[in-house]
Amino acid sequence: MLDVIGLTPAEEELYRCLLQLTTARIDELVRRLRRPREQVVAEVEALRAKGLVQPTDADPDAPLRPNAPDVALGATLLRRQEDLEAARRRVTQLAEEYRSGLRRHHVDHLVEVITGTRVLRERLRDLQNSARTEVLWFCRANPLAMAGPENLEEFDALARGVRYRAIYERELLLEPGALADLAKGVGAGEQARVLDRLPVRLAIVDARTAICPLVPDRDGGEPSAAVIGRSQLLDALLALFESHWRVATRLRLEDPLTTDDRPHTERQVDGYRPDADEARLLSLFVAGVPDKSIASQLGVSRRTVQRRLADLMDAAGVDTRPGLAFQVARRGWI
Repeated sequence: MLDVIGLTPAEEELYRCLLQLTTARIDELVRRLRRPREQVVAEVEALRAKGLVQPTDADPDAPLRPNAPDVALGATLLRRQEDLEAARRRVTQLAEEYRSGLRRHHVDHLVEVITGTRVLRERLRDLQNSARTEVLWFCRANPLAMAGPENLEEFDALARGVRYRAIYERELLLEPGALADLAKGVGAGEQARVLDRLPVRLAIVDARTAICPLVPDRDGGEPSAAVIGRSQLLDALLALFESHWRVATRLRLEDPLTTDDRPHTERQVDGYRPDADEARLLSLFVAGVPDKSIASQLGVSRRTVQRRLADLMDAAGVDTRPGLAFQVARRGWI
């Protein structure tokens, strides 16, 4: 291994032999190593030039003794490390020049256009199966290629430890069975938020690949989408997602008793904590879902929803729905 700093295997073996003997003459090294005397003499001279061996006196046939290797080889090792670091920087620079050339002359390396529901669905599945760190979603109503219940790849990815962050359009929550399907994803580890409206449909995997439809939903026909690789366009889409994530309303559907992350002091002075059903109701309420739709999703009457919201306003000490929404956020009820 020391040949990377100029020490041959034969020289290293001779030096190790000398370390074991502490001191030794040329003839003794010849016998132990079973090498020609001329070869041993040449190797000793090489070690002497590298500062690893010195004679005990001026006589060339005098006993030899080893020098400390860290002192003799330390400067060489440091120079080699500096050379490797300079080479690494150069390779990085060349790689960036290579990628810049691809971006200038081979746009097809950055954006691939795919067409058709089946092709789009399969690409979404392949990307999720290859995900290693995080998947981001803009989920609009009336999915083009893959409805929520069909996305089994998400559960496999969550089980592997992949993080999922999804923002849903409010209209999507009004679709039959949408809340139950969303609850399964949240229960498996998905982080879900809601906005009134999303600008585009979007999926981003591991901050390296994005899929974004090219034609507005209203145009009809076969869907087409751009598969976007690492580029400034992908950076812009990541920034778009993060800006919407910051302002979206958190949707919590699990039992707050097992996932309570409110500050300790606030939990103590609160005096009230919503149960799991109330947390689900509040999540939909804060997301702006109408009472009728909340009732349908929860399997209760609209009057029951109104009564429960009135009870929660009493518990929060407010007499308006906007006041309740504020208190829900302040107290960390969802």
